[in-house]
Amino acid sequence: MPPPARVFFVLPGGIFLLFRESAASVAARILEGSLALHLTENFRHQHGRRPAQAEVRSWERSLPALVNALIEAGLDDVEVLVEYSLPLTSKRADAILAGVHPTTGEPSYVVVELKQWSTAYPEEDEPLLCRIDAYAEPVLNPIEQVRGYCEYLLSFNGVLERMPRSLAGVAFLHNATEFGVAGLRAVTEDQHGRMYTGEQRGAFMNFLRSRLAAKPGAEAADALRDAKIRPSKQLMAVAAAEIRDREQFVLIAEQRVAYEKVMSAVRKAKRSNHKQVIVVTGGPGSGKSVIAMSLLGELYRRGVPTLHATGSQSFTKTMRRVAGAKKREVQQLFKYFNSFMDAEPNDLDVLICDEAHRLRKTSANRYTKAELRTDRLQVAELIDAARVPVFLLDQHQVVRPGEMGTKEQIQRAAAEHGLDCTMVELDSQFRCGGSDAYEKWVVDLLGLEGGTPSHWKPDGKFELLTAESPQELEDFLVARRKEDYGARMSAGYCWKWTTKVTPDMAALPADVVIGQWARPWNVYGDRSLLGAPPAPLWATDPAGFGQVGCVYTAQGFEYDWSGVIIGPDLVWRTDRWVVDRSASKDPSFTKATSDADINRLIRNTYKVLLTRGMIGTIVYSTDPETREKLRSLIHPASGVEAPALV
Repeated sequence: MPPPARVFFVLPGGIFLLFRESAASVAARILEGSLALHLTENFRHQHGRRPAQAEVRSWERSLPALVNALIEAGLDDVEVLVEYSLPLTSKRADAILAGVHPTTGEPSYVVVELKQWSTAYPEEDEPLLCRIDAYAEPVLNPIEQVRGYCEYLLSFNGVLERMPRSLAGVAFLHNATEFGVAGLRAVTEDQHGRMYTGEQRGAFMNFLRSRLAAKPGAEAADALRDAKIRPSKQLMAVAAAEIRDREQFVLIAEQRVAYEKVMSAVRKAKRSNHKQVIVVTGGPGSGKSVIAMSLLGELYRRGVPTLHATGSQSFTKTMRRVAGAKKREVQQLFKYFNSFMDAEPNDLDVLICDEAHRLRKTSANRYTKAELRTDRLQVAELIDAARVPVFLLDQHQVVRPGEMGTKEQIQRAAAEHGLDCTMVELDSQFRCGGSDAYEKWVVDLLGLEGGTPSHWKPDGKFELLTAESPQELEDFLVARRKEDYGARMSAGYCWKWTTKVTPDMAALPADVVIGQWARPWNVYGDRSLLGAPPAPLWATDPAGFGQVGCVYTAQGFEYDWSGVIIGPDLVWRTDRWVVDRSASKDPSFTKATSDADINRLIRNTYKVLLTRGMIGTIVYSTDPETREKLRSLIHPASGVEAPALV
């Protein structure tokens, strides 16, 4: 009789593990028919919902295939870690096997990706992507998928980073024959990525025996559990090396699919004068900008004419400064959406449009030359400019009147050009500690998709707290900074911004005033003043702490701890949110901006601000009734100990 089921584990750094037992114990559960029930119950406790039926079927069919192979290979005591979440993301490896290496006697780990596929074939001679008859869209080759998981774990798990040879990766397609998946073998196999089919079951068991001895694996599993998790590499900190030297980011799952679709389109464009539009959608922290940087870096190194464009001055100027610090030619890779009004058609091979939700109807503004003023749509200009225009966007981050980048708009523009439009949806979460639950909580809190506010249930991945005063919020963040975390304060645009600031002033104007507490907005413009960085660098320069950022300086960036002040433009009244347009000081809102648009834009603004943190968010509202509502949903900061830095 197997021991009582262990409910899910939460590992340091917010890593989740659905289930962990020896192969023999898991086999006993399978024999008595209780494994899927235990996993379903653990999943429900962990995620607050029942697993999809497809996931349950995978547990019922794929896990027995793996465990039976372990038992038959004589590896009864190897520890099986089921649904192991990758550090700081929402992605999960199907299983990790933990044990002792038969030769070295050191800890040994095998990441296993399980597939029920019987047949699969490469996507149009692109073996890194593959087609399955049951799926509408191509998916990542499982060899490359498990290799990506291994590389990601080596980047973020302290134990594995110190012992890189201890880790191996394998995809086990237990229902497949060699003939049925032969095309997938075009991908190079190595220690971190290899594949066995059901027809190769004997070879699969030999592989397991080559990595794992017939000894207890509990100690190795404990070491993996207790490993320190390094914080995620922040985009700006590695952009320079990413573009000039080599790839620094590890792309996994849908991120890699998006990357490979673009690279495939580039190859087609070279071969046959082909033109294709690609749209990548995903929420905050799903990896859109990481994909953009990886593409730009690789294409730049290959000499493929490519540019990166956004509608954000902060983002573009920061990238020019950070990524192009040592090479002026690199700075020229970063443009704005309105830089292509007079571009020659298909003059570029690739145009990467990051933050494409900030597209505007046209590129014309008050500085546009008369001869360039037309009614031509900005999205049409960008599509015309390159053989492979790539748009990366999150529709819930539209925060300014006139911003209109949506996947539907881009699809319509592509159709009007007679072009194929390929869609990739990212469902992973890399910001907010990899917490899908937190992003959904924010969307429900603000009613962006029809949901209603709910009590925050700590998931071990992300910290959420509420403050009773702006001073308490700031003090909390100051304490985190003393522990070597990064932190920023941001607020809704509810206070006038003194834009005329001169070096002869004694201090920055304290525009954000809440009772006795007063702090300056981030510096207006492109020049440092009085020790504070210019607006585009507020989110990335350590000296940005102490000023309050707005959505235009925070959007597109991330920092460890985020302090968010909800101003009087969004207040809770009895049972609903009320948007007060009169409380907003945003100069982009005019009399012509409808109440409906302002309602949507202000909610989107707070969605952006609430999803900048990598480790945690502390929130404060200037309105008493709203603070009471937040208290009913979130733990107060008072008396709460922050997680230890690892």
